Amino acid sequence: MKSAGLDAEGIEKIYQSLTPDDTSKAVSVIMKLRGETCDIDCLYCYEKRKEAPGGARIDPTQIRKLARLFNKRPLAVELHGGEPLTVGKEEMAQILTELARQPSVVRVNLQTNGVLLDDAWLDLFATHYPDIRIGISMDGDAQGNAWRVGYDGKPVYPRVAAALRLLAARGWKTGVIAAVTPAVLGRAEAVLDHIAGFGSVDSVSFVPCFDATVRRSTASSGRRRTASRLLQQANVTEGQAPNWAIHPAEYAEFVLSATAHWISAGLFARLKLEPAVSAIRRLKGLDTGFCHFSDLKCDHVFTLYPDGRFGSCDELPWPQARLTSLQETADEAKVTGAQASSRLLGQGKSLMERCTTCDYRTTCGGGCVATRWRYDLAGDQDAYCDYRMRMIDGIAALLAAPAAPQGAWCRTLRWRPRRPNHMADVEGFLTRWDDPEAPRPTARLRISEYGNINTVGRPGVHEADDLDPWHPLWSQAVERGVRPLVSIVTEQWHCVTYDSCEGHTHEAADPATRNRRIGLLPRNRTEYSAVAAALCRAVHAATPLLPQGVEVSVGRADLTCTASGRTTPVLDLVLRPGAGLPESLFRSGLDTATGLLADALAAERPEAAKGCACVGSMAENTRVPAAGT
Repeated sequence: MKSAGLDAEGIEKIYQSLTPDDTSKAVSVIMKLRGETCDIDCLYCYEKRKEAPGGARIDPTQIRKLARLFNKRPLAVELHGGEPLTVGKEEMAQILTELARQPSVVRVNLQTNGVLLDDAWLDLFATHYPDIRIGISMDGDAQGNAWRVGYDGKPVYPRVAAALRLLAARGWKTGVIAAVTPAVLGRAEAVLDHIAGFGSVDSVSFVPCFDATVRRSTASSGRRRTASRLLQQANVTEGQAPNWAIHPAEYAEFVLSATAHWISAGLFARLKLEPAVSAIRRLKGLDTGFCHFSDLKCDHVFTLYPDGRFGSCDELPWPQARLTSLQETADEAKVTGAQASSRLLGQGKSLMERCTTCDYRTTCGGGCVATRWRYDLAGDQDAYCDYRMRMIDGIAALLAAPAAPQGAWCRTLRWRPRRPNHMADVEGFLTRWDDPEAPRPTARLRISEYGNINTVGRPGVHEADDLDPWHPLWSQAVERGVRPLVSIVTEQWHCVTYDSCEGHTHEAADPATRNRRIGLLPRNRTEYSAVAAALCRAVHAATPLLPQGVEVSVGRADLTCTASGRTTPVLDLVLRPGAGLPESLFRSGLDTATGLLADALAAERPEAAKGCACVGSMAENTRVPAAGT
């Protein structure tokens, strides 16, 4: 559903609609083989909260109908539940055989709790679908699995661990999906090490229990509540989030701790870690198949139940997410029509409008629509966005300086990519900067009527020659207003600047040249972390003194070398107009702010032993609001 003023074009870049004419893009179909039927009773299970009847089974006929429905479009199938192995071996063999017959099925995953997994099941998979990818649900170590219990209320962890050992013994590789609950908070390193200790595991995905809106325990089908439902009831309090829920800020800190350990312990060489890998790919401008970071979101994800109910992503609330039934749907046009008229999907898309103007949109990808919907319902969508930004900032720091993980806990430096941001020959430029004897190219300096210095002498963003302090025209190449900042970082800090701009505030100025800024190009990762920490300290010292209307920020970005195609992490120090304030205040206070910032920079030096101003201790940086507050 579209609302007045909705930026549909901008949203489409973050959340693509499914179009029958473009069959090149795959769709993901989650097959609930037995509905919500499961042989264990995890307290946080979202499928059972739907209170949909189970017991029936998806059959080969439905798989054939599904393939015809999407015609030649690629299908990625996930066998899911409840617990998919409760379908039984004979029925599973028929399902896998039919999936193997469908040329449009490009991938089959099976997500299981592992309790029933044995040699016979693995033999069956090897016979009927050898390329099947098995995923195991296990929340880390025994302590982390506190919420995963049988109907008797007893832990199922020992049986799941046995399944992972069996897979290793058979030479099978598997991925683990681990829910992040209070049972693992503060223990990311130990939990990741425990999972990685199973030889069968080659990927780990940490998923958050963002259950702030859950207010009642799951209904029981019988007259008597099982031990597991009584246990769940004891952990759900009216007016509060359940005890297994976490706050988005807690999840961000867990992910950053896990990612830092994944890097420092060398686990990246044999384990894929999510959401870290998808965040890294987006930071590097690459695509990812993870819908939370991709533009192929709920319109490209479907759920099929045994009774033929066909709807959107299973994480969305049902029955609102229901689109149609498989029995009454002959072609994809019926599906896209149902999507267009879905109130829930319309609401989900409208929630993405705030993403269209966000600085993180090309990296974050908008996140999970279902989670946004829940946090919007709770009136706290900002908490979700804050966690996404915090996670990206931290992972960007780890990617730039992996040997200095403390940078991930700096809250001053943010991910602020500049596009375009390239230099003809980065390596050659760095060599000239430190070598006064190196040959230097002729510089082309032209000045616009507004003071812009570039090769064409016009206002706006144009090519400028890359000069170093040894070049005879160096001082003439630096615009007057930014010289105090450039002088300190080059002469006192001995840093390399790859860019600078005094800020041009005339009416004809390009928005990209309105801010006063300097760009720093660290020579190596050690220098990067030291300079980043020093910039943080200087900004903290200067910020309270700045005149009204002027803000200072430090952005992390990448500089691309045109000659080699390689990217190098850079840092941008920026004086910008204060949010919501008249630009006249910025113009009148800019030179004063520059002097104050220059004084703060002069009082600092990039030193490897000194941390940034906002990293006191790990404990201080992981204090966040309690879940449900």
